[in-house]
Amino acid sequence: MSRLVLVRHGQTAWNLEGRAQGHTDVGLDDTGREQAAALAPCIVQLAPTALWSSDLTRARETAAYVAAATGLEVGYDVRLREFDVGERAGLTTEEFAAKFPAEYAAWRAGHITGHVPGAETPEEVVARMTPALREIWEAIPPGETTVVISHGACLKVTLAAFLGWPEEVGATLRGLDNCGWIVLEQDPTGRGVRLSSYNETAHPTDHGPDFASDAPVG
Repeated sequence: MSRLVLVRHGQTAWNLEGRAQGHTDVGLDDTGREQAAALAPCIVQLAPTALWSSDLTRARETAAYVAAATGLEVGYDVRLREFDVGERAGLTTEEFAAKFPAEYAAWRAGHITGHVPGAETPEEVVARMTPALREIWEAIPPGETTVVISHGACLKVTLAAFLGWPEEVGATLRGLDNCGWIVLEQDPTGRGVRLSSYNETAHPTDHGPDFASDAPVG
């Protein structure tokens, strides 16, 4: 059956520090490179025939490990980028709370970006990500597998929309670990796409804070 594998990029120094990245172009740190190196042979076992990535450096670097292991050429799509976090970019959680107390309170209450000035809304992210994933899914030949390297928060909100889940159901998912992956597959009964696995990793993980506190970090 056809499969689509969605992967969060490896760790960056800003991930480790809890700084919101969004569209800020931060590369992988040493741990992130180790995670990407461990990810690559796991992806090889899935025998992918196509590889896509966000154009941001942390995703591109992760994709490069997968490309080297699989021999696949990487396609880049700007629609696969993380949330633009607006004026929160570069701020730690503590700095966010101090600079934008009202927005921080909204974020802690469950709004994914907290209405920070300049930040994308979940609806805007879903509107650009879902068509990209639909196009990729529809281009997968029968029985083959495609891999997409992207970002944690945008993958979480788009997964729910892609599968047609109610928003409140999607909100119950925890965030993906760095280099964690999701497997979607064709439902053999002909009912579209189904979730096969969620947040698989090739490395030991300390799941850390819940998704509400790290969603826009990317």
